[in-house]
Amino acid sequence: MKPATLIPILVFAIVISCTNKNHTDNKTKGNTIEQNSKQEAENQGQASITDDISDSNALQVAKSLPDFTTLVTAIETAGVENSVVNVGPLTIFAPTNSAFDKLPSGTLENLVKPGNKEKLAYILKNHVAPANYPDSQLEKEAEKGRKLYMASGEYLNVLKKEDGLYVGDTKILKTVKVSNGWIHVIDDVIIPTNK
Repeated sequence: MKPATLIPILVFAIVISCTNKNHTDNKTKGNTIEQNSKQEAENQGQASITDDISDSNALQVAKSLPDFTTLVTAIETAGVENSVVNVGPLTIFAPTNSAFDKLPSGTLENLVKPGNKEKLAYILKNHVAPANYPDSQLEKEAEKGRKLYMASGEYLNVLKKEDGLYVGDTKILKTVKVSNGWIHVIDDVIIPTNK
């Protein structure tokens, strides 16, 4: 082969080689950016959005009250923040700090360990009904003998007694309207039967 013919072939080979390298580098960079964006989205979601216009959602209200610090910590540890702030309607039966204190010694400490994240999430979902249940609706459900379907897949009894409404055998102490539904304050942690 003549040297004059060889030069264009070499130039062509170098150009192809550089083009493939740039394509591979761009593809790798694209994958890394895509993975980072996906991870950021998973870490943030709706729970990371704040504004000064909207009414407070369930998680924002819980964070603003000192009696729910344990619940907020549990929600964040279990990674279910976005479930609690979705548009709803949701009804959350929110255990107070004293409710968590009633658990057998070491239970809470064990639940917040990284290896128990799924179990903790399941217990927390047992406190969330994916429906609109103000007090008046809970009374109707109690009168009809219906059970409430919870996000855990479990069902909870709702009863009306002389001293008030009970769900899952614990009394509702107070009710708060939030932007995405209702918070009913309770003084016991409702442990699912299929824990």
